[in-house]
Amino acid sequence: MTASGHPSLAAIVFERGIVRRSLILAAIVGTILNVINQGDALFAGTHLVAWKIALTYVVPYCVATYGAVTARLDMIKRSTRVA
Repeated sequence: MTASGHPSLAAIVFERGIVRRSLILAAIVGTILNVINQGDALFAGTHLVAWKIALTYVVPYCVATYGAVTARLDMIKRSTRVA
């Protein structure tokens, strides 16, 4: 909590609901993108590029988290103006 009584940025980023939704979205979108980007290598049984696999899951996680955090911060900002 900050001095203003609102949660800190880190507290929001690591909020259980935000992390859970971001992980679910990253798993779904990352899997789809991996099949699109490396499907030929995956189905042919050839070499997969590990860093590409990792990034394909990390990027959707970051995007989903960013969207959720900015929405939460906007909600806090609006509720502060009203109060």
